[in-house]
Amino acid sequence: MTAPLLFITGASSGIGQAMALEWARRGGRLALVARRGDEMRTWVAAQGWSSERATVYVADARDMAAMVAAGRACIEAQGLPDVVIASAGISVGVDLGVEADLEVLRAVIETNDLGLAATFQPFIAPMCARRSGRLVGIASVAGIRGLPGHAAYSLSKAGVISLCESLRVECRPFGVRVVTIAPGYIDTPLTRGNSYSMPFLMPADKFARQALDAIAAGVGLRVIPWQMGMLARVLRILPDWIYDRAVSGRGRKARKAQ
Repeated sequence: MTAPLLFITGASSGIGQAMALEWARRGGRLALVARRGDEMRTWVAAQGWSSERATVYVADARDMAAMVAAGRACIEAQGLPDVVIASAGISVGVDLGVEADLEVLRAVIETNDLGLAATFQPFIAPMCARRSGRLVGIASVAGIRGLPGHAAYSLSKAGVISLCESLRVECRPFGVRVVTIAPGYIDTPLTRGNSYSMPFLMPADKFARQALDAIAAGVGLRVIPWQMGMLARVLRILPDWIYDRAVSGRGRKARKAQ
């Protein structure tokens, strides 16, 4: 029970699952949040982990009350985590000229932003009182500048970056670090359906190692891989007319209807 504890959402697949596996490989305990509890428990059993090593909590990231309840249940059952990672997220293309896509936008915001805020909420005051801990938001390079067809995703991930920045300043005097990880293109089920080029595509396990190292270091913002970080710096300062011309012909993220 003295091994460091990670509370993580979105661990049923993709980068969340990769980070959970890497954390366990480093000897830590896990609190895993998923919508489909039975599938998550089956996966945990397949890893050979005992209930002391990993506990599953069932909650949908869009249900803020359920997310808060999962956090409180973790504190009661396993203790206050050392690290909390809000990794649950969805990426769906939208066409805001189509009225039905407004509901898709709502779902993306509820999952990626409100779900992140509800994930952090139960832990902020206790971590500040303890004067230690890490709160980690998974953003994206897509949150730095808007991409065609990504209006919902870019909006949500820009929100993650800004929310974590605000919280970072608030929590710093209390010894709590707020870390923003902005992945580029990572090889996961979320990206495999993309029909456009994905420069610097990185395996999920390699991403997980670098992400956990950045979290341990307590950095404010880290773009992974580093090549995408360099590109992100250029995108921040690129004049609008150059940026618009460069990305206007880029393939769009597929809509849900597609």
